[in-house]
Amino acid sequence: MPPRFAYWTILIDNGPTAFRARDPEELLPTLNQLKRRNAHVTMKWFSGGKLWDSPDAARESRRREQSDRRPQRDRYLKSDRRPKGDKRPMGDRRRPAFAASRRRKRRDEEPPDRD
Repeated sequence: MPPRFAYWTILIDNGPTAFRARDPEELLPTLNQLKRRNAHVTMKWFSGGKLWDSPDAARESRRREQSDRRPQRDRYLKSDRRPKGDKRPMGDRRRPAFAASRRRKRRDEEPPDRD
């Protein structure tokens, strides 16, 4: 069975244990048994190498991180980037001259000796 990277786990005194499950209902009997002997027992969601209170908290945090990392769109859509009406990318406008110079260079070079 492959390892799980997102699961509910039981912590005793803020330390990890081997009790893990995909659904929190599977761990509730074990959690109640452990609470009888230790007052500092909690159940947390483990995802992305961190402990969370719930899967929703983990998703929300990832969503916020992704939105912070996204570049601002207006920075890339400046009007002076291309002449008006020209929808081709910058590289395509230079391509014909580049291809012609490559053909000239190849024609002028001598073919390698094949022995």
